[in-house]
Amino acid sequence: MNGQLPVATPAEVRAAAIRDLGADRRAVAGIILVNGLAAAAGLVAPWLLGRIIDTIRAGDGNVLGAVDRLAFGALVFTVVQTVLSWWALKIGYRFGERTAARVRERFLNRTLALPPRSADHLPAGDLIARGSTDASLVASTLRSAVPEVLVAIVHALFLIVAVLVLDPRLGLCGIVCLIGVAAAVRWYVRRARPAYLAVAATGAELADAVAGTEKGARTIELLGLERRRQEVTENAITRARSARLDALWLRTVLFPWADISLALPVVGVLLVGGALYFNELVSLGVVVTATVYLRQLVGPLDTLMLWIEQLQGAGASYARVEGLADLPAENHAAAPTRTIGDRIQVTNAHYSYTGARDVLRGIDLQVQPGERLAIVGTSGAGKSTLARLLAGLDRPHTGSVTIGGTPVAELPPEQLREHVVLITQDHHVFHDTIRDNLLIAKPDASDAELYAALTAVGADVGADGWNELDRQIGDDLDDASAQQLSLARVVLANPHTLILDEATALLDPKTARRTEQSLAGVLRGRTVIAIAHRLQTAHDADRIAVMEAGQLVELGTHDELVRADGVYGRLWRAWHAE
Repeated sequence: MNGQLPVATPAEVRAAAIRDLGADRRAVAGIILVNGLAAAAGLVAPWLLGRIIDTIRAGDGNVLGAVDRLAFGALVFTVVQTVLSWWALKIGYRFGERTAARVRERFLNRTLALPPRSADHLPAGDLIARGSTDASLVASTLRSAVPEVLVAIVHALFLIVAVLVLDPRLGLCGIVCLIGVAAAVRWYVRRARPAYLAVAATGAELADAVAGTEKGARTIELLGLERRRQEVTENAITRARSARLDALWLRTVLFPWADISLALPVVGVLLVGGALYFNELVSLGVVVTATVYLRQLVGPLDTLMLWIEQLQGAGASYARVEGLADLPAENHAAAPTRTIGDRIQVTNAHYSYTGARDVLRGIDLQVQPGERLAIVGTSGAGKSTLARLLAGLDRPHTGSVTIGGTPVAELPPEQLREHVVLITQDHHVFHDTIRDNLLIAKPDASDAELYAALTAVGADVGADGWNELDRQIGDDLDDASAQQLSLARVVLANPHTLILDEATALLDPKTARRTEQSLAGVLRGRTVIAIAHRLQTAHDADRIAVMEAGQLVELGTHDELVRADGVYGRLWRAWHAE
């Protein structure tokens, strides 16, 4: 993967749209049927208007009574058309809401199914933009476009057919005058897709620049990179502005051209109809009726023109949302029918983030059940990368990382949690109840199990609101409480192996002490692999693995490695000398 999410092709977007329409085909059929009835009812009033004109000109019999009956009929059919149009829009908007929900859920499911090793290397702004801006545009378009476009198409077709039936000469004249509209649409559509894709892509780039700056704010301030990040953001804003102006220029050409073209059918029919009337080839009522029909045609065609413009932007967003379907699926091994054991084995593991250079080379390591292993080394030695391989978040390019002989990265997520869990300083609390935050780890857990998990990590279930499992939580939790909640999930998942990577690094000393006390309850009776940033942690471990430049260079107990006077011995003496 090249760091950018794929974009669906026009054929893939059409296929997805057809599937979404087919998933609710009864509603689509209802929209078309009711709109057809509404359009048919809408044709009656102009026809009756023409009859009124011809009746008045003829002046035969009870003209006033005939006109009253015709006018009453026009009123009735206008009311019928209004009611049917309202009913059709109601059906259409409900269809749109259901379809928009399906699109959002499909995007969410595809996002959650992304392999962690792939998701970690994607620009956060691109994924955020697709899940927020693009998905919202697709959803709002589906809510409104399907009913309004179908209404406009059905009405336009009925009006064109009505003019042709009324008088083929006037009908053909009106159709010929629509060539200008067709030319404007063709010119616009050929240029709109790349323009709107550029708008979406530059918007995602801007979001990524802002998100990256926010996420790395401390590092940026520490290294004095404010000006560089400002330049990156300003460049992204410039590109986004340029892309939007290009799309705006297309609209400034389309709409004036379309407005002029939409007036031509009425003008043409009035000129041709007037000539036919003066030559007594058609009645005045027919000319008026044809003119009213074509004047009414401006409404649905204008709606279609507006939606053609909006659908180009929505189509580009739809392509970005559906692009996740082109990502390779995560392939997990079938769940073993036997107990796979809890022995972790790393054999000749090599790993590279980019494929250009290995950051881990030839790692061989066996972790015994119940052992406490510390992994030490200088910054950049490969400690955290090895932790990700052990946790199944990445897989080696060559060699293997297995649990009981089964590759860790191929275990299904729900089974992987039962064996190994990586705990970092990053923890997430969902804006939901305490209960739902905990049930993520074990959906069938009872309340007693939830309370026991909270107690195990040092949470006072008799105070601080922990006893209210249905209490809504979110940003109101402090760091220690949020970490306790995360650790309680670990207790519920009950893995045999825990990997610790700076679990308390970002906490203040008081909070860190509380969290370490919580950790003690979680670690009891489990295999523990700790990325040791303080050598005191390594001193207390059963064994110590020393990393240097992506290789495992030493392995043994604290006393053995100090006596060997190698890399660890030098680190230990330097740490004690401080």
